[in-house]
Amino acid sequence: MIKVGDTLPHATLMEFIDVETEGCALGPNPVDVSKASAGKTIALFALPGAYTPTCSAKHVPGYVANYDKLKAAGVDEIWCVSVNDAFVMGAWGRDQKVNGKVRMLADGSADFTKATGLTLDLTARGMGLRSNRYSMLVKDGKVTALNVEAPGAFEVSDADTMLKVATA
Repeated sequence: MIKVGDTLPHATLMEFIDVETEGCALGPNPVDVSKASAGKTIALFALPGAYTPTCSAKHVPGYVANYDKLKAAGVDEIWCVSVNDAFVMGAWGRDQKVNGKVRMLADGSADFTKATGLTLDLTARGMGLRSNRYSMLVKDGKVTALNVEAPGAFEVSDADTMLKVATA
């Protein structure tokens, strides 16, 4: 399992872009984790799935609500990673009204999740291989804090905990 001091794994996540910008076409765009995290402080949180109850009611809304505080604490970007496709993550981001505050990054084949060692097997519940619920503070591609939830818990990967870590 990834730990504090480790570098984020080499992987490509996908991000759905609603509005075309210079260098970003509409639709799914690849995000090279190594390049995208270089020189930045990132509050990354991962969760079992888009549109799931805790993720939709608490996890994403907490990071959206704390966006300004996290930015003031030195966080450059907030990333939400889930084992879903980019279209689902894009739609969920619209529903959650992230409005550019949280990058909704799809790990459709769970490559990033497997590389971190933070997988969660929900096959018995019909969801297949997913991500554990966790958060990490990443500085220039290196993990400086890691908060992994116990099964079924939502106590340490929330935005308030990340804010405490980022301001420490």
